[in-house]
Amino acid sequence: MWTEGPRRFDYFLAEPDTTNNRMALRSAIAALDLLGAHGGPWTITFVSDSNYLVLGMSAWIPAWRARGWRRKGGAIENLDLWQELVAKAGPHTIEWKWVRGHAGHPKNEYANELATRAAAGLLDSGGLVASGFLAWLGAERHRGRYRTYDPGADSAPTP
Repeated sequence: MWTEGPRRFDYFLAEPDTTNNRMALRSAIAALDLLGAHGGPWTITFVSDSNYLVLGMSAWIPAWRARGWRRKGGAIENLDLWQELVAKAGPHTIEWKWVRGHAGHPKNEYANELATRAAAGLLDSGGLVASGFLAWLGAERHRGRYRTYDPGADSAPTP
């Protein structure tokens, strides 16, 4: 069983001919699948640069459910993934947190690098893998970036 406290893993996935919104939903579903394989329920902070994902899970879902899974304007795009995500999120306590993308937040920049690499090569990590974040951060610091950044902190530093 896992020890108490945060642990750092990477995972990445890609699909051909998809959208950023679908991949944001798939990333959350995959994360919950991976965590679910290790028991639970979990208390999770899911950080994303996708307002679509964060607003959907924190604000839109209750109204959609109340209207029979419809928006005021009609059908919900990616309904299959929204419903799957809601089902997988159900047993957990999740804080959905948004960060501005491409704004110099090291964890988001690293996640973007993983996502870009996965999309370019249609790569899938095949599950949780040892994180390369600290090595990436070391290389970035060597380039003069993120020198004062605490990798255990949640706040966004200046690049």
